[in-house]
Amino acid sequence: MHTPAFVIISGCSGGGKSTLLAELQRRGHRVIEEPGRRVVQEQMASGGQALPWRDMRAFLERVIEVAQADHAQARRHEGSWIFFDRSLIDAAAALQALTGEEVLQRLGRSHRYHPQVFLTPPWPDIYVQDAERRHDIEAAIAEYERLLHSYPAQGYQVCVLERCSVAQRADFVLDTLAGGPMPQSAPSGLPYAS
Repeated sequence: MHTPAFVIISGCSGGGKSTLLAELQRRGHRVIEEPGRRVVQEQMASGGQALPWRDMRAFLERVIEVAQADHAQARRHEGSWIFFDRSLIDAAAALQALTGEEVLQRLGRSHRYHPQVFLTPPWPDIYVQDAERRHDIEAAIAEYERLLHSYPAQGYQVCVLERCSVAQRADFVLDTLAGGPMPQSAPSGLPYAS
């Protein structure tokens, strides 16, 4: 059974996902930060090895633990939408692709979210690598393509957000959740403004 208030914003790294989530938070909504970024920060601070450029399997296993804890913690909060910057499904799909182990179906069944998932597509013009995001745009696109398959395979409807202003993206997400139709993509709009 889906958890109606838990909304996933996922997609291509560097596609404007975090900026959209910051806007939703500015508008008063609860946002759960990306587990992968938190694991990288935790491992870098402690000198740990569970980093994607050192031990991808250990990294993904740790991200899954954090995502499960996030899901459990969010269940304690009543109210309107809770937006997740990525989800357990992202990490489980990556671990399954890496190892061939069938983890996605099991974890996907036990941790459900709102049936409508919003994905940010690749946006090379704004893609930036940093100390925590060391992979290149090609790796980000491969991850995005995996998610385009993984979410529908778990029973979610995917809406690919257009490249438009952050305000337009936030309006579209909230309007869609308020009961509008669940389209396959958002309408085109203005150039992205960070």
